[in-house]
Amino acid sequence: MKRSDIEAMVQRYVEAEMAVLDGKSITFNGQQMSYENLSEIRKGRQEWERRLADSDRQNLGRPGYKLARFG
Repeated sequence: MKRSDIEAMVQRYVEAEMAVLDGKSITFNGQQMSYENLSEIRKGRQEWERRLADSDRQNLGRPGYKLARFG
């Protein structure tokens, strides 16, 4: 999964969390959610933030190209 896709999911969860904290009832991933589902929303956000951190860790120090060595 691309970094931009992961970032978009984190953003969706943040927006859902803020809406629920504002007292709104939302539909997220096909499910009706309200304040009672806040812990579930936060758990999902944390999972996507973990994936983002894992992606960053994997790409740390890797150049976007291959190096060739000639004798």
